[in-house]
Amino acid sequence: MSDFLMPSLGADMDEAVLVEWQVAAGDTVHKGDVIAVVETAKGAIEVEVFEEGVVEELYVPVDTTVPVGKPIARLATASATRPPDPQTPEPEPIGERPVEVSGQPIERTLAQATTTPEPPINEQTSETKPQQGDRLKASPLARQRARDSSQSLQGLTGSGPQGAILASDLTGSQPPTTKTSGKAPRKGFDPAEMRKAIAAAMARSKREIPHYYLSTAIDMLPATRWLDSYNAAQPPEGRLLMSVLIFKAVANALLDFPEMNGYYQEGVYQPCPSIHLGVAINLRSAGLITPALLNAEQLDLANLMDKLQDLTRRARLGGLRSSEMTSGTITITALGERGVDSVYGVIYPPQVAILGFGKVSPRPWAVGDALTVRPVMQATLAADHRVSDGHRGGLFLGRIDQNLQHPEQLNVPAQKDTA
Repeated sequence: MSDFLMPSLGADMDEAVLVEWQVAAGDTVHKGDVIAVVETAKGAIEVEVFEEGVVEELYVPVDTTVPVGKPIARLATASATRPPDPQTPEPEPIGERPVEVSGQPIERTLAQATTTPEPPINEQTSETKPQQGDRLKASPLARQRARDSSQSLQGLTGSGPQGAILASDLTGSQPPTTKTSGKAPRKGFDPAEMRKAIAAAMARSKREIPHYYLSTAIDMLPATRWLDSYNAAQPPEGRLLMSVLIFKAVANALLDFPEMNGYYQEGVYQPCPSIHLGVAINLRSAGLITPALLNAEQLDLANLMDKLQDLTRRARLGGLRSSEMTSGTITITALGERGVDSVYGVIYPPQVAILGFGKVSPRPWAVGDALTVRPVMQATLAADHRVSDGHRGGLFLGRIDQNLQHPEQLNVPAQKDTA
């Protein structure tokens, strides 16, 4: 058995409100299943599980603010399916687990570091219900809540080890054991809170990460011509955006530049074997969110376009998944549609790089000895100097440029350069 913890959904998240359960005690869950919906400063996020198991207990009621890292449910996972030892008591809900002190189990809550041990219940009796006249066996949290709510512990049947009364046995204290009835209202995001969250993450980034910046101009004539030709043969719903070609050019380039694709945590850089492109999406009311296009290197252009449209729609309407919010290995911000020539991004920790792309606009361009006019786009890179340097960063931008000069190859599965 293992506790499922409130996940961190970004460097700017400390807590979230649990607004909806989508499983009940006893449900079997599989990797990727959504078990809950939580509300953060950036909107409603669907929380997934990453291993198979059975939901044994839901610890947290809806509308509860939960800090990152706190258990919200208990799962019996496939790796912990051994038959229970009859001599071992069942685990208690969060806040009421027994803790060994000098060899003697003493129950305590998270808020109470010490308590007075309860005398053991007579093991000769077959009753689990505390008997009248005996000292009741109840957890300290149950006693505290009983006092606070003026409830009596007498006559209650305990569900804890050896019939101990738990807080969940009290009237009005039972955590949810079934799915949330109906759909809980999703309040969306608070622009002011989102701005605070973004500010906190970006301040941390500029404080801790030694950024370096590079910029290059890319001739977009080959990409523009190929895209026009491709779209002319497609129905409206099958046409591509230029941003899809750019994203695929980045994904293919990252195969040979692993120092740009991963996480720097606790003084160590860990490259990621898969490429999850964090896409900066502007929310219509206000604010910014950067969910990830997962496994972008494995997608052809049509599938990448479908994924991008779906991701943008769910980011603006609600319904992003926790894996999309936490898996980004590099971020891309494209502000060309806003009329911006170039953008120099701030790295989103624990990532180590961010790419910026401006608008495609006609500019003077030298072709051999001749001067002509070409559609040109400015590309920028901000990267972490603890992991890479300007030499590798320049080669990385050059590879993106090279990929965009041969857009017809972007639909072909990329191969890592072994030369």
